[in-house]
Amino acid sequence: MTLAAAAFAIPGDLDTRTGGYNYERSLLYALRAAGRAVEHIRTGDSFPHPTRGDEAETLRRLQELPGDVPLILDGLIFGAVDTEGLAAIRAPVVAMLHHPLGLEAGLPPERARALLERERDNLRHAAHVVVPSPHTKRILVADFGVAEADISVALPGFDRPELQGLAPAVPPLILSVGIICARKGHDVLLAALARLADLDWRAEIVGMTHDPEVEAALRAQRAALGLEARVGLPGCIPDAALSALFEQATVFALATRYEGYGLVFSEAQLHGLPVVTCAVGAVPETVPPGAGALVPADDPEAFAAALRVMLTEPDRRAACARVARAAGARLPHWSDTAGVMGAVLDRLAGAG
Repeated sequence: MTLAAAAFAIPGDLDTRTGGYNYERSLLYALRAAGRAVEHIRTGDSFPHPTRGDEAETLRRLQELPGDVPLILDGLIFGAVDTEGLAAIRAPVVAMLHHPLGLEAGLPPERARALLERERDNLRHAAHVVVPSPHTKRILVADFGVAEADISVALPGFDRPELQGLAPAVPPLILSVGIICARKGHDVLLAALARLADLDWRAEIVGMTHDPEVEAALRAQRAALGLEARVGLPGCIPDAALSALFEQATVFALATRYEGYGLVFSEAQLHGLPVVTCAVGAVPETVPPGAGALVPADDPEAFAAALRVMLTEPDRRAACARVARAAGARLPHWSDTAGVMGAVLDRLAGAG
């Protein structure tokens, strides 16, 4: 059987270290490993707030694609690009949506509304939609009017970690991983950590800077709370260094305000780490009951209380770690993710 070829349009640097880019980079490679000819189309990096030049050039290139090869279109492009320009693309478009762009925390209300309206309009021109979680599928059905049959859930796959045999950190290490932007709630985590000054711990908040203003505010907040000696903000670090932190950590903590899936939570489970986070978006589906603690968003006091339990009650922490590790062992591989997308591509190619 001949496998359908495809094009995959992704903005900017494919090696960008965020959950969404990690997903799409791994999916692209897994599709190729399965024997599919998948062309990577790199577009300008200004999406989802494209410059006129990036938008025009992107649409020109996508409109030149043949009509018999499906196009996987990254959500940063799909949700922001001009609707008429999208409709003029001859290739059947597979929208790869991690979550609606208008749900990003920190957007001006008028920009959020515009993005939600644009995405709703653009979804009428998608031949199919692929999402990383049942949560995102439910949103698209309930709030955007997409038919359930037109959406496939391709859960992210995960490579199993190669452990280095490192001992747990002393003092206990609280690890947080997420890009530096308002949605990740690092400000809430800092406020929570300030409430734990009586305990022995250190923390690392790892992630590339998406919003320089948010980073500056976090550094100012850290200084004002007197946490500069205890909380690191190293930015984006090499994979080997991050793997070492996962292996040495005592607990994983991310005070996120929204997630369409949240790959880092599964990474924590693969390392057997109890998770403290917020009950928002797809998180309750990603972090199973008993693997940690889920608290309300934007509640530093509740977040601090959950962290205190993990740091001071070793039996509870060990029980959560066992549940997390068992959940990690059940996670899919990238070949499974590629299988879902591949079935979509074959169906669209056959229909064409």
